[in-house]
Amino acid sequence: MSTMSNRSIFTKEPVIILVAVICTLLWGSAFPCLKIGYELFALATNDIPGKLVFAGVRFTFAGLVTIAAGSLVSRRLLLPDRKNIRGIILLGFVQTFLEYLFFCIGVANTTGVKSSILNSVSSFFAVILAHFCYKNDRITPKKVAGCILGFIGVVLITLSGGSFGAGFNFTGDGFVIIAAISFSVGFVISKNVSANGDSVMISGWQLMIGGVGLLAVGLAFGGSLNVVTAEGIGLLVYLVILSALAFGGWTILLKYNPVAKISIYNFLTPVFGALLSAVFLHEIFFTFQNLAALFCVCAGIYVVNHQKAVPFTDRS
Repeated sequence: MSTMSNRSIFTKEPVIILVAVICTLLWGSAFPCLKIGYELFALATNDIPGKLVFAGVRFTFAGLVTIAAGSLVSRRLLLPDRKNIRGIILLGFVQTFLEYLFFCIGVANTTGVKSSILNSVSSFFAVILAHFCYKNDRITPKKVAGCILGFIGVVLITLSGGSFGAGFNFTGDGFVIIAAISFSVGFVISKNVSANGDSVMISGWQLMIGGVGLLAVGLAFGGSLNVVTAEGIGLLVYLVILSALAFGGWTILLKYNPVAKISIYNFLTPVFGALLSAVFLHEIFFTFQNLAALFCVCAGIYVVNHQKAVPFTDRS
């Protein structure tokens, strides 16, 4: 399929919605899956090296699966070239290695509901970064109002008690927020890198590079998967497929659309994450704090992105 044909398909609203919903549903399911996976592989809360090995295996194989699938479809081996290798390495470091270094530790030290909503701050940071990179994404009063609404939701989560835990926990809540910042920086890097290369190739290689980095650090500090069962392997296979599909689809959307236009759909990740955590982890979801926080986050992202459409052009 030609580049112009791809652009035509992936800028159509129904396609954007479908791909974005699938990506955010998959990412949302990762919140309870990680906590279940830690239990299946007998990884204690303080077993950071073991969690890094777990994440490293997940993303290394996700990258390999993405590259293999893309190579089969295109009937050629997907290899990075000189013009985008630096960008791919940077993307792998920021959006896979750095993000999940903090995310895997953070999600183990807070509740699934709380981590899924805190992770939504990536949308607001993406809006801010887009202001400095793209002419049609400048910050406006409506965007400021939306960001304030969203951060009210984040404050409700971090300062409330009950099902959320006792206040703010830096190695839990703080690390999830740092992971979200890394993810939003990855938005801009991904868009810039994919402008000069195949989106599937870029997604696959950045996942594998980041995954190998996580695996190397985990093994270097003595990490291992303590208990290996068929159930655990099955869950790990799901996480591999999840990562390959979600990051591949998101990279394609960012290639053909403005960052802020796509980031609006990331509000579905905490919604799916909170709901699925409530179902599979038996966490409380329907409380005033949860619903109020989710409402503020979703309303904030909607206000930020509910702008009159303008032609997309780079600042450069």
